[in-house]
Amino acid sequence: MSDLIDDPVEGENAPEFSVSEISGAVKRAIEGGFSHVRVRGEVGRVSRPRSGHVYMDLKDDRAVLAGVIWKGIASRLPVQPEEGMEVVATGRLTTFPGQSRYQIVIEDLKPAGVGALMAMLEARKKALAGEGLFAPERKRPLPFLPEVIGVVTSPSGAVIRDILHRLRDRFPRKVLIWPVAVQGEKCAPEVTRAIEGFNALTPGGALPRPDLLIVARGGGSIEDLWGFNEESVVRAAAASEIPLISAVGHETDTTLIDYASDKRAPTPTAAAELAVPVRLDLLAWLDNQEARLTHALTQGVANRGQRLRDLSRALPRVETLVEGPQQRLDAWSDRLPAALIRGVQMRRVKLSEAAGALRPGLLRRGVEGDRRRLENTAARLNLHTLRRDIEGKRRDLDGMTRRFSEAAKRQQSGWRDRLEGLDRLRETLGYKATLKRGYAVVRGDGEVVTTKAKAAKARALAIEFADGVLEVGPGGPAKPARKPAKPKDTPPDQGSLF
Repeated sequence: MSDLIDDPVEGENAPEFSVSEISGAVKRAIEGGFSHVRVRGEVGRVSRPRSGHVYMDLKDDRAVLAGVIWKGIASRLPVQPEEGMEVVATGRLTTFPGQSRYQIVIEDLKPAGVGALMAMLEARKKALAGEGLFAPERKRPLPFLPEVIGVVTSPSGAVIRDILHRLRDRFPRKVLIWPVAVQGEKCAPEVTRAIEGFNALTPGGALPRPDLLIVARGGGSIEDLWGFNEESVVRAAAASEIPLISAVGHETDTTLIDYASDKRAPTPTAAAELAVPVRLDLLAWLDNQEARLTHALTQGVANRGQRLRDLSRALPRVETLVEGPQQRLDAWSDRLPAALIRGVQMRRVKLSEAAGALRPGLLRRGVEGDRRRLENTAARLNLHTLRRDIEGKRRDLDGMTRRFSEAAKRQQSGWRDRLEGLDRLRETLGYKATLKRGYAVVRGDGEVVTTKAKAAKARALAIEFADGVLEVGPGGPAKPARKPAKPKDTPPDQGSLF
């Protein structure tokens, strides 16, 4: 009997598994034992593919744990993972059979204490400052008295009541409230949309665009205020074309939006005080300026009146100013008749002297001299010389006319020869010359026949030779040739030549 039974081999009675069965068993064991765990570690490599999922590593000084955050969870996280941040991840362990590894599916992620948050805050602050978002030259001045003020805050908190109360006390203005969540995972996207939405309003539209924005929230822990440290909020505040006042937290609280805003207020109430002046103070200032202006005008008029009186006392009397001119006028009026008489006498003497020099003999001598000069000039103008010049010019003109006529005739002759040559070339290239070389044109039913099939279908054929046209009926004898009509010249490519 012992020879009929083989001795058992060690290990052959163990069950046999496939690779998938082993992977599934390991998966069930890990997920069953670690269905809910909290892991503390440092964020290593972070990958964000287009799918929206987040792949990351959690590590310490001795081990590395792969982690994944699905798209829906990643969009709701209050803090996004960044390399080097120490966090506490809550989730469940599972396996990835395709690569034979285990990983944690993260359902919640929080910084591991305030120190980690502050380190991440400083790193983000340094990166945004490097881009110039906090530069002083980017900040815009606040309007002195805005017509419309936009407030981004929670509509149910005490902050909005404090702002409205302070605005009502100082200088009532129109206020547009954009309600947002001021903490939690919805805070950052809603505040970003509010700032961008106010900037997108059309000036002068149905809903007026604010002249000033206030982003406000009450005090809280760094976790409560973290939404105002998000990069999207900071970039929206820096890109805002409307001047923006940040009033987030108490005076000791500082968030990144404070650096990107145009003005930081320690409290929401202080933001309202920065937004508008005190109306009563303005009225008092106006009354004071009006009183000072009235006093200055009155004092100026009085000073100028006194100055005018002082100057008038220094001026001489009118009688003193006109006495001298009156005396000179009297003296000149006494001298004027004698001066007129003397002037007339002097001009009479000059006229007599000029008339004495004008005698008839002098005029005749002048005329005779001019006549002799004219005769001498006419003698120098020889009439024969002029005629000779005219004859020479006429001969020159006749020669030019003759040469022009001969050149015109030669040019006309050249054009005529060229035209005749072109006409001969036309006759040579025309189909008439081709008919004289033994070809013919066949027409049937009023059109040129180019194939045997068309000739067979035609009712009658007309064959044109060089000396006439022969008409052939369908099945009958050929008719006598008739004298060819004067058809239009048809190029060889438009007829049938044979």
